[in-house]
Amino acid sequence: MDKRTRARELAMQAVYQLDVQGPDVFEFLGRFLAENTDDDSIRKLASDWTRGTWENLAHCDELIVGSMIKWQLSRLCSVDKSILRLAVYQLKFCADIPPRVVINEAIELAKKFSTERSPAFVNGVLDAVLKKLKTKNH
Repeated sequence: MDKRTRARELAMQAVYQLDVQGPDVFEFLGRFLAENTDDDSIRKLASDWTRGTWENLAHCDELIVGSMIKWQLSRLCSVDKSILRLAVYQLKFCADIPPRVVINEAIELAKKFSTERSPAFVNGVLDAVLKKLKTKNH
């Protein structure tokens, strides 16, 4: 598995834990990452993406809510919400990652960790977010 893919998986799982258990989980982030990989570069990337997502949560959630039709953030399962939050953070704040890579990786996370319908939902929301971001930048 690609290092960035593994880091993305771990970051999504950490964002999920933060969503479910609250920000006190940050105290255990290093241990969680160390238990799941012995690769320093993966741990650093996962930690950076987790912290960045959590620090920009309100902005990410705003973009997600503004891109969903007839859905509320509170109705999303925590896994899908975590996948979307991480991907939106990467679309908005990680210029070094091509948008198509972010979206494709998020779809793969949804296939691996969520329901049968989640990949299409994640794709639709992220496509809408990307369009909004492109419109704001022009």
